Amino acid sequence: MLVCAPQVKHHQEDCRTVFRSGGTQWLAPVLVSSQTIATRAMSQDTRKAVLHTLDKLSDDDYLLFVRDYYREGDRRFGNAWDYADLLTFLAAASEILQPRNFLEIGVRRGRSAAIVAAACPTCDIYGFDMWMVDYAGMPNPGPQFVTDELQRIGHRGKIELVSGDSHTTVPAFFAANPQAKFDLINVDGDHSPDGAQADLECVLPYVDLGGMLLLDDITHPQHRYLEDVWDHVVGSNPDFVSYKYRELGYGVAVGIRRN
Repeated sequence: MLVCAPQVKHHQEDCRTVFRSGGTQWLAPVLVSSQTIATRAMSQDTRKAVLHTLDKLSDDDYLLFVRDYYREGDRRFGNAWDYADLLTFLAAASEILQPRNFLEIGVRRGRSAAIVAAACPTCDIYGFDMWMVDYAGMPNPGPQFVTDELQRIGHRGKIELVSGDSHTTVPAFFAANPQAKFDLINVDGDHSPDGAQADLECVLPYVDLGGMLLLDDITHPQHRYLEDVWDHVVGSNPDFVSYKYRELGYGVAVGIRRN
């Protein structure tokens, strides 16, 4: 068994033991590393899986660009193309970890959630967003649109989408669910230094053993400070093993709870 995948309200502790010899757990019980997921995220097969999902979603300018970008990179370089982004990391994590629950700050049109749902159709999805009109100059239709997109993918799990400022709504959610643990959490909301740090610090205690946390846009030209925020909150935390992809695109940081 790779990791334990608990429900939000019924966390199971049996994932803390993988192998025992003579009653001793010699190594940490987590079998998957962030590098393992990074290797899968950069594979051509993972990009093909992401493209297969994106082809089912409603088009917008960014989605059209991403699909063309993937296809051109694969046409030129094939499996030698070591490209990754938030979507390929989510696809790789979903395939390997098989999360039973996923929390996301910054949902927008639901592309990230759709990638998770495509690999794990019964995964419970919890999304927090302000759904600002015409965000980044493109339509941002709102929660019902996201629900419809997930249904197009064949998602069958629970969907809970919360509108409002994540600095209020997410702490309120955890106050109401103090025992919650998540297998997969994506932070892609407030991109100010203080805002991103607050979101990361809020969700960090709720990443389950063997679960993964992501932060997008760490090399975005307008948000390069996000890498420092990640290093401060997650990279320096001894309970997490961290990996950063910085080579192409806007960069993404991932961390797996190992202790």
